[in-house]
Amino acid sequence: MKIVLLMVGKTQTNYLMEGINEYLKRLKFYLPLEVEVIPDLKNTKSLSFTQQKEKSSELIINFLQDGDDVILLDERGREYSSLEFAGFMEKKLQLSARRLVFVIGGAYGFSEKLYARADGKLSVSRMTFSHQMIRLIFVEQLYRAMTIIKGEPYHHE
Repeated sequence: MKIVLLMVGKTQTNYLMEGINEYLKRLKFYLPLEVEVIPDLKNTKSLSFTQQKEKSSELIINFLQDGDDVILLDERGREYSSLEFAGFMEKKLQLSARRLVFVIGGAYGFSEKLYARADGKLSVSRMTFSHQMIRLIFVEQLYRAMTIIKGEPYHHE
């Protein structure tokens, strides 16, 4: 199974990009991981937030393939402890889905059509973070989950 991290827009801040790259480098020893970036929408001044959300979600849907297991990172998603998330990942990795796609949307979230296409929603916290910060938080938690699954000492209880 391949893991895909699908993000809307480039990471803007250097320190976040450095952190993301560090965990992506570590993760390559545990699983096949692909990072895909869907470009930010252009010329959005005349579009409402809802229209931007719809257009952005349409680009995400166009990227997805039949058979993908799609998990949206969303504030309304299920919260896990790090150990619970490791268990979630271990189960997902054992399933026969071709790709497990985690989606980090843009600033305005996802359309109802994309929610309907998704197989699940995951929240990293009840607190609100920028979609840029969530990228770093998520890849760190993914790395942490892999070390828990492998019984390595990164995670301490």
